[in-house]
Amino acid sequence: MDRVRVAVAQLASVFADKSACIDKAVGVIKEAGENGADLVLLPEVMIPGYPRGFTYGAYVGNRTGAGRADFARYWKASMPLDEAETLPLSEAAREAGAYVALGVSERGDEGNGGTLYNSLLYIGPDGALLGAHRKLVPTGTERLIWGCGDGSTLTTVDAPFGTIGGLICWENYMPLARMAMYAKGVSVYLAPTADARDSWQATLRHIACEGRCYVLGCNQYFTRSMYPSDLALYAELADLPEELCRGGSAIVDPFGEYVCEPLYGTEGLLYADLELDKIHQAHLDFDVVGHYNRPDVFAFSLNKTPNRAMTRDNR
Repeated sequence: MDRVRVAVAQLASVFADKSACIDKAVGVIKEAGENGADLVLLPEVMIPGYPRGFTYGAYVGNRTGAGRADFARYWKASMPLDEAETLPLSEAAREAGAYVALGVSERGDEGNGGTLYNSLLYIGPDGALLGAHRKLVPTGTERLIWGCGDGSTLTTVDAPFGTIGGLICWENYMPLARMAMYAKGVSVYLAPTADARDSWQATLRHIACEGRCYVLGCNQYFTRSMYPSDLALYAELADLPEELCRGGSAIVDPFGEYVCEPLYGTEGLLYADLELDKIHQAHLDFDVVGHYNRPDVFAFSLNKTPNRAMTRDNR
């Protein structure tokens, strides 16, 4: 393949409504497939939404009953990664004939108790769940909601057009996490985020230049009025601005130039036909894991061991 068509979906979640979020994601995946997309990226925690502005009634030394009630609602709207839950997304990917990557709040599997994880799912064009990456370090007070991922989930996917992989939001500011993606040969780098600031665009362009890869940045467009009014701590949101997240989804080429300029102020889909030869052209003068690397000076290793609370023997 000398080019691949990608779609970046800047969507608003139907907050804390898993079924409605899945329906919305399925519709967009099908639409992208109808428009010829080979790869579709949806935002960070598209299912069941990013809880921007929430305190969950927690501060040092105290938690409230109302905050616990809102968290329980969010927990129940989060996704376990079993076949029944992911089936609609798998069917949509198969119908579209596209690779799909989307952010979810994941319920931990056996051995992780009741912890949630901020995860990026990868689904193949045959509908198979190819893997999931758990955010290594949730940012700031996100740590009240999500646990830390481990090296076993630094997932990449080999596709006919190259290697797909990426990191979630501010873990893209972890140089060694980026290096892990580069070392795995990522050529189409995914960077779903909740950061809508101008400085995030500099991050996307830097990663593209550093990794000599295409970078797909994806964010939500979300307003305060989209929150359900029956949240236990809904009154806490009253002082927030109406536009909570303006978006900023974009597509950048391996030289750091925009293929699609940032989209602000609305939901929408960005489409681009990526010229894969640009990746090879960019390696002429820079390859962070090849001729511009100094393994004799710097050492890098990756611990891929799953971090389990308990191990079991087979007896």
